[in-house]
Amino acid sequence: MPGKNGQERCRTMEKQELRSGFTTGTCAAVASKAAAVMLLTGCELQHMKLMTPKGRSADLPLFHVVLSQEKAVCAVIKDAGDDPDVTHQAMVFASVTYTDVKEEGEAAGIYRREGEDGKAPLFLTAGEGIGWVTKPGLSCPVGMPAINPVPRDMIFQGVEDARREAGFDSSLTITVWMPEGKKLAEKTFNSRLGIVGGLSILGTTGIVKPMSEEALIATIRLELHMKAVAGMKRVILVPGNYGEGFIQETLGLDLKNGVICSNFIGEALQSAGEEGFHQILFAGHIGKLIKTAGGVPNTHSKYGDRRMEILWDCTAPFSEGRDGLKDEIMAANTMEEAAGILKSFGILEPVMEEAVDRIQRYMSLWSGGRTVEVVTFSTMYGILGMSRGAKELIGLLSGEAPGRNEQEE
Repeated sequence: MPGKNGQERCRTMEKQELRSGFTTGTCAAVASKAAAVMLLTGCELQHMKLMTPKGRSADLPLFHVVLSQEKAVCAVIKDAGDDPDVTHQAMVFASVTYTDVKEEGEAAGIYRREGEDGKAPLFLTAGEGIGWVTKPGLSCPVGMPAINPVPRDMIFQGVEDARREAGFDSSLTITVWMPEGKKLAEKTFNSRLGIVGGLSILGTTGIVKPMSEEALIATIRLELHMKAVAGMKRVILVPGNYGEGFIQETLGLDLKNGVICSNFIGEALQSAGEEGFHQILFAGHIGKLIKTAGGVPNTHSKYGDRRMEILWDCTAPFSEGRDGLKDEIMAANTMEEAAGILKSFGILEPVMEEAVDRIQRYMSLWSGGRTVEVVTFSTMYGILGMSRGAKELIGLLSGEAPGRNEQEE
């Protein structure tokens, strides 16, 4: 039996535990199964159960139920739990209709699944607010709705189960849509991935884990994969908005040849190496990149903030005769302030050269030995340091059409 302090800690942990939710794929599958049951039985429903790939049952209420002799429609409200998902509380609609197999089988933009036990096929397409794929490299073919494989299987299986329970053998067509999807998609990476017109129907487990770093890393990897599939051999990586603005305004480069990697610098470089990119340009604010000079692959503050310690390690070889320099560096609040201190002591340039050399060594290691060129900057002083081959790589990238930079092996 835990003591009083132990009980308090347990209660605190329980309070801090984040609530999981359901993916758009689960919502679409629940709505689709419910619509199929209603169409085939003629009975209106208020909720529907469905088992997720994770093994957790989703029993979700239904909204906007409409039932006629030829069509059933309903919606599920997306509950993402405590995850800050842009689709939280959005409506996911599904309709199910009877189908002419010949007509549906010849139409473009429709997924087809053969029925179980010799039954007629089922068809799935998308309506308002669901994106369509325009670039290769995704798990959905070009020209098809962005309904990923696991959600597709969930939707088809839910409708197949409803058809089997009703003793119905003929074809049905399922349509999913999200009225808010086009607007919500502006807050996602979909446009970068070549998904136009709306959101993707996503999910591999059916469950949303709050603040999943894995999901962010998967998005970065997917962007790099798509660029590799498109034939690119050179790629730009930037941590975020500062880096994006810098490469466009100062270096004159297009982020269509680049990927924003947030704090996941090591992961992004590893993925770029695995995808076979020959050359990588990494451009970022010194506030983040100084951490990589100390071998830190994830620059989020929760993994530790040793910026000034690392900067001083780069500064020490040039500090002889400069009394008080270490104390000033260690007391600096920001890297902008620290750069000003180095400038006042007349050693900003050599210190940044040392820092860039260290950054480049670690980045090359994380990428599996690929050529990585580095540019770091500050908002106050502009470019602070560049690796030796950075100018040449910038020149190559600036002369290329966005999205294409084939290079002979």
